Amino acid sequence: MYPWPQGKTSAAFISIDVDADTPMLWRQRAEPQRDYLSEMEQRQYGLRAGIANLVAVLGRHGVQATFFVPGLVAARNPELLPGLLENGHEVGLHGFAHEATRDISTSEFGEALERSLAVFVAQTGRKPDGFRAPGWELTRDMHALLGRHGLYNSSLAGHDHPYTLDGVTELPISWSREDTTRFKITGLDARWAPTSPVVVLEEWLFDWEACAQAGGLFTLTLHDWISGRPTPLRVLDALLARIRQDETAWIATGAELAAHDRQLPPDARTSVVSTRD
Repeated sequence: MYPWPQGKTSAAFISIDVDADTPMLWRQRAEPQRDYLSEMEQRQYGLRAGIANLVAVLGRHGVQATFFVPGLVAARNPELLPGLLENGHEVGLHGFAHEATRDISTSEFGEALERSLAVFVAQTGRKPDGFRAPGWELTRDMHALLGRHGLYNSSLAGHDHPYTLDGVTELPISWSREDTTRFKITGLDARWAPTSPVVVLEEWLFDWEACAQAGGLFTLTLHDWISGRPTPLRVLDALLARIRQDETAWIATGAELAAHDRQLPPDARTSVVSTRD
């Protein structure tokens, strides 16, 4: 069993990706004149109301979350990062313009990382602790850059609890605990119909129970413009109420989880090296 803090036998990590409109802008960068209004308006909901709604639900349960924000979103909304910090939440990097790693080189990734770091330092006075890759994909060389900056990473899924990959602290994610696979649909998507929120809540409660029993880390990934709406908010509200009932569950930010893992003795940590096998 992973050595959680004394009295705790599992952990929950509530993370929110503040994509806003950056994924759409990135997709359309070669055709900026194709200014589709429908998806743009859907995505604007997060900054207009979704983030405030999410912060309110988190506050009602006394939960501190980690908001991963693209540098471009922070730069265009200079009140965003300070406001989240004032509410006790953590802010982490999420690319600069939500660059898809398959579309950029390692040097371009490094430039985007530096630009984002500069925005975060200018707006908050300190360097962020963590990073999440857009699309949850990284090359080995990109991953190595995170290590050079001392950032933890929450983009990979190589274990059930915090671990170290090639010297970088990893907070594993899960596609089964992510809202776009359940709720996202736009007029430009060729996707399945949204899942019933009643079904999603049942799935996530079942997932939480299984993860907690196994002594693992339950990473929930939400998005400002999707889960900030009233119906998904009810799912989050009910899920947090259940997790908060378990006094052995540690609800922590990414920075807290990474700091805990790093202070463990070497023989208590899980350290692995990436492989092509």
